[in-house]
Amino acid sequence: MTLEGGTPMPTALSLLDLAPISAGHTARDSFESSVALARAAESAGYQRVWYAEHHNMATIASSATSVVIGYVAAHTESIRLGAGGIMLPNHSPLVIAEQFGTLETLFPGRIDLGLGRAPGSDQVTMRALRRDHMSAESFPQDVQELQGYLSGKSLVPGVQAVPRAEQPVPLYILGSSLFGAQLAAQLGLPYAFASHFSPEALHQAVKIYRETFVASEQLAEPYVIAGVNVVAAEDHDEAVEQMKAAYRARTRAFITRGSVGQNFTDAEIDAFLASPNGRQLASMTKYTAVGTPDEVRDYLTNFAAECQADELITAHHAQSVEDRIRSITLTGAAFKKDAAFTTDAAFKEPATTA
Repeated sequence: MTLEGGTPMPTALSLLDLAPISAGHTARDSFESSVALARAAESAGYQRVWYAEHHNMATIASSATSVVIGYVAAHTESIRLGAGGIMLPNHSPLVIAEQFGTLETLFPGRIDLGLGRAPGSDQVTMRALRRDHMSAESFPQDVQELQGYLSGKSLVPGVQAVPRAEQPVPLYILGSSLFGAQLAAQLGLPYAFASHFSPEALHQAVKIYRETFVASEQLAEPYVIAGVNVVAAEDHDEAVEQMKAAYRARTRAFITRGSVGQNFTDAEIDAFLASPNGRQLASMTKYTAVGTPDEVRDYLTNFAAECQADELITAHHAQSVEDRIRSITLTGAAFKKDAAFTTDAAFKEPATTA
């Protein structure tokens, strides 16, 4: 990825915290771990940390996403924090505008709002959320209604979001298909692709987004964030073992749903992932950087160039908090040596037209 004349295009490095509740630990432990991860990312020069909205998942603590963001913001100093993302059809746009207007008022210049249209859970939970199965159809209109509240240009006469921060919270469209790319381009918003778990349409989606982008009040030029998995350690073999352990645990969580107490050996998990039924699950983590800091840096640099990403949001998958922090720190340190990447406070947000 280069600018005219062959100069490397600066790329920002960010963090996606999946807020896992590890076996033998509590949700409170997960929140404290999220603070530790955010502090590590802040020290290492990462641009932002995002948390995703999930529901009815016993191993994920970020269901009340805006509350988690506020807690971590109160325990960090400068790093941007946000939702990656809020599943907008689960909510009233007015309520989300009030929540994120409050966050931006409390922590000015530090809050992001990424928006998706999936339920963030299963069909039964979707009904428990009082979400209609057709609610995703109004996602484009809901994004615009939300944008109106945040900017003080409400599309609903007589209704405003209070509090409203002095500067509008920047919106990002999240997606794993072509729909999100087309919508982000049409609305002139940054686009984040979930390639860390849904890699298939990445390159086509980015192509469509960049080719059809229309400048907006928020954004003058296209801006792409791509998700990628990372396991970094001082030793290559150690990183590989951490990756295998993490992905085996992830696979167990998928295949033991409804089979409480079922325990599979590592050999059985590996055999499943190599089988026709398991290959699709294995392919979800196609984009994974694993190894020493230099190996991870080289992989991510090439990945950013190939998918034309302005920013990489990294999901670090080591099972222990200590190993995840180490992976974050080592990756950040490796990129501080790379002129093609920007991992310091001088990095500027996407160029706006304001």
